[in-house]
Amino acid sequence: MDWLQVVVLSVVQGLTEFLPISSSAHLILVPVLTDWDDQGLTFDVAVHLGSLLAVVLYFRHDLRRMGASWAMSLQRRSLRQGVEDPDARLAWWVLLATIPVCVAGFVLHDAISVSMRSPLLIAFTLIGFGLLLGYADWNKRAGRSEYQLTLRDALLIGAAQALALIPGTSRSGITMTAALLLGMSREGAARFSFLLSIPVTALASGLEIHGALQVPREIDWQAMAVGVVLSGLSAYICIHYFIAFIKRIGMQPFVVYRIVLGLWLLWIFW
Repeated sequence: MDWLQVVVLSVVQGLTEFLPISSSAHLILVPVLTDWDDQGLTFDVAVHLGSLLAVVLYFRHDLRRMGASWAMSLQRRSLRQGVEDPDARLAWWVLLATIPVCVAGFVLHDAISVSMRSPLLIAFTLIGFGLLLGYADWNKRAGRSEYQLTLRDALLIGAAQALALIPGTSRSGITMTAALLLGMSREGAARFSFLLSIPVTALASGLEIHGALQVPREIDWQAMAVGVVLSGLSAYICIHYFIAFIKRIGMQPFVVYRIVLGLWLLWIFW
């Protein structure tokens, strides 16, 4: 990999990981639309770790409160008693909402990694789920925050997150879509989606590291380090400005982007 490829892929991953436009689609499409070789699993691990560090750093105060309250909730006699504290409840909902995508990823990993990387499939998922996001944003109701979610809401959003295993869907996009349809505010939907990314990205990165260690290869540690830093910086900036942006303007610019990109891919690859 040359340094231009390292910089472009790192920034693309960092920005698109938390925007509702599908980071997996962009990482697949960059090598397809350029003369660059596939960046490889090891580099993908590095840039995902950068995004993970960014979201953990951004929500560090929330995570500290949630972790302490969740630990206290384990001492209660029942789950019902344990989720009386809002921070503990939110921590439980994040953990429980992660289960569906873990199950789906374990069952469908091979099929998704082999047969679902087609640019045409990405085009259709970009457009279809983009239109669904647009509908959810246009018809949003008086919004609840992430602290007002119920167990049912968390499980439904978690089930929707499993669809993000299909390239082009966008993990952040589909979880925010589900949250908006359930009556959450834009900010609440975004914050819960970002918190959900932490266990999912950590687990996915762990699996990717395990897979990378199975095949001996020469590792460019400088490229890995630059990938982590650039991905983390761009992801942190993206999270900060995205929440402020959608509070004022909404999701429609991202819907338009998804549709335009999807139509362009259909025009090229059909």
